[in-house]
Amino acid sequence: MKFSVLISSYNKSRYLEECIVSCLSQTFELVEIVLLDNYSNDGTKEILDKYKNKIKIIYKKKISKFSPLNQIDLVKEGMHSCSGDIICLLDADDYFLPEKIYRLNEIYKNNSVEVVFDIPFIKFNEKYNKLKLKNKIQSNIWPTIINTSAISLKKSYLKSCIESKLFENYNLLEIDFRLNAISRCIDNNFVIFNEPLSVYRVVPNSIMSNARKFSKNWWLRRKQAHDYMKMIYKLNNKVYSNFVDSKITGLITKFYN
Repeated sequence: MKFSVLISSYNKSRYLEECIVSCLSQTFELVEIVLLDNYSNDGTKEILDKYKNKIKIIYKKKISKFSPLNQIDLVKEGMHSCSGDIICLLDADDYFLPEKIYRLNEIYKNNSVEVVFDIPFIKFNEKYNKLKLKNKIQSNIWPTIINTSAISLKKSYLKSCIESKLFENYNLLEIDFRLNAISRCIDNNFVIFNEPLSVYRVVPNSIMSNARKFSKNWWLRRKQAHDYMKMIYKLNNKVYSNFVDSKITGLITKFYN
């Protein structure tokens, strides 16, 4: 298999070099590293200039005031510049462990799947904790969302998701929620590798930083998540049965609207 890494970046200069170096230091050879930047204004360009002969760099203007849609737009654009069979998604404030691509190659060789998730380390205040998946009872709303930087998928599958418009609308829903929901709840075409291959960094200005639990944005995002789940279930002639949680969420968001 040939692997491309697709990095989405906006004002992450503090972490960007570690991110890029983690890709260049892989024990398995990559086809390319493609980085799309939303015209950052924090010194990112100076860092990227150091690596312009080692990675593909594309600058793209924002399309929306909503960060999730901008991230999705970067992935859509970047996909066309990736020549690998497998695209490994990576946020510029996260990084890969050295054997990630080697491990992924072994998984794809031995499994007929479209998507591979690894269980990332969550890095917060220089401490590392492995992401915990919900148990079966807790996961009956939607699965634990495995972060973008721990998602690798066949380019053909990503292309089909884009063409089916599953990445459109729902301006508060990140690409990781959508890919987890589609591949794990509908298509069932995934493997979860139960070892950390990626590091997800908790930072103040991340996409999720304005969605503190039980805040207005948290409830509005949760409503969109329910609506998205209903939509993809309906498209696939399945019944989304989380009536109680969906109803409560709907009532609360009516108050905010």
